[in-house]
Amino acid sequence: MTGSSLPSIVILGGGSAGWMVAAALSRFLPAQRRITLIESDEIGAVGVGEATIPQIRLFNQHLGIDENAFLKATAGTFKLGIEFVGWGAPHDRYIHAFGQIGRSLGLLPFHHYWLRARARGVADDLWDHSASAVAARSGRFAPDPGRPGLPSGLAWAYQFDASLYARLLRQHAEANGVTRIEGRMTHATRDPDSGDIQSLALDGGRSVAGDLFIDCTGFRALLIGDTLAAPFDDWSRHLPCDRALAVPTASVGAPDPFTRATARAAGWQWRIPLQHRTGNGLVYSSAFMDDDEAASTLLANVEGRPLADPRPIRFTTGKRRAQWTRNCVAIGLSAGFLEPLESTSIHLIQSAISRLLALMPAGRAQDDEAAEFNRQADAEWQSVRDFLILHYHLNGRDEPFWRDRRAAAIPDSLSRRIALFRSSGRLFREGDELFTEVGWLQVMLGQGVVPQGFNPLAGEPSDQALSEFLKLTRHHAGAVARAMPTHADYLHRHCATDQRKAS
Repeated sequence: MTGSSLPSIVILGGGSAGWMVAAALSRFLPAQRRITLIESDEIGAVGVGEATIPQIRLFNQHLGIDENAFLKATAGTFKLGIEFVGWGAPHDRYIHAFGQIGRSLGLLPFHHYWLRARARGVADDLWDHSASAVAARSGRFAPDPGRPGLPSGLAWAYQFDASLYARLLRQHAEANGVTRIEGRMTHATRDPDSGDIQSLALDGGRSVAGDLFIDCTGFRALLIGDTLAAPFDDWSRHLPCDRALAVPTASVGAPDPFTRATARAAGWQWRIPLQHRTGNGLVYSSAFMDDDEAASTLLANVEGRPLADPRPIRFTTGKRRAQWTRNCVAIGLSAGFLEPLESTSIHLIQSAISRLLALMPAGRAQDDEAAEFNRQADAEWQSVRDFLILHYHLNGRDEPFWRDRRAAAIPDSLSRRIALFRSSGRLFREGDELFTEVGWLQVMLGQGVVPQGFNPLAGEPSDQALSEFLKLTRHHAGAVARAMPTHADYLHRHCATDQRKAS
């Protein structure tokens, strides 16, 4: 590679991460670039990232993937939020709904006016002011039925089969010139002077050279870990769950337009309804629950017939300290792992791709580019980590695991944010962090943090004007939801999958 020519790129590993990288780079880099993806059909993917957050829509749109065609190809469903069951008291439930709740008035976000009404004893349920929450509760969905000039506040993501998504992305990537090589890496060759990776040796005596290497090998981390020995920052003191079991079940009834996370004795259970099956799993701490008890707990709490034996997954929560090390960028599980409590796995792949495109070297990878990539990754991963810790810290359960989580020390940044909200209802988003103020609001209120006050600027409208304002936003959210068909009906009419191909 000479001058300012683009680097030749080698992606090791397929699955969702590898093919998302391949599809995006082949779409946005100039046509003369060379992109090679190496994967082996003998190596299975972890496949826990079946639920997503709304940013996935932008990724698909930028690739030119039609929404309905995407859902049909991946047996997907729509997702309006995540319902949390039993995280406060054992039978409590709330939803972290996507999109807006109410609407701001003047300089203040909606929730300060709602808090004022609550202090007067006249506020109704906060989620009655969210079109996404109301639609989710009633099992309805349609893309934004709001009227011009009066936005619905609706936002949505998807629930889909990750292996089918990888297949769809592969089609796009190969159509854009990506070369796929079937094979396993035996070892990597490094430059004796710089320490950079020069080439990957494959089974059968083959070798693939490159300038920039993308590690998408999952937990194995063959390049960033085995080859380059990049340090791993262990975050299990904050998020001690270290195992998961995953099992698909036959669908029972119409698919809900939301994901569910139900707290269990030593962790939590996910439920992700697709068109052709339901994805289920249990994330747990092996220090508080053994594997047999975990399997029994999971299978006792699924709604349909299991379609396979529970598949075990072991992990350590944390991240590579430098996800871009030398001329290797780790993306996906090779970069680190945060449990899928808020469906961030696919998004962290997506944001890493965006960073890589923004910092793509014109020639040999430079230290400054890697340093900026790693700085941004650190900020994002830490903010997501703190949001996940929030759920555990605010629990109201009485099992040993949950008491331990409630008593555990939390990062100072998170402690300050909780204290500020508890005293005055104020929430502030830090820079470009992923979760919005509305997301933090829902988890804190949903798990029992009731502010002692609200911004005094919310005291300006008269009581009557405040009542009319809240009535208007509640009516609007309900009207948006009522205008929708059922989720199942929308899927059937617009994006029903071929059940035989999805199986």
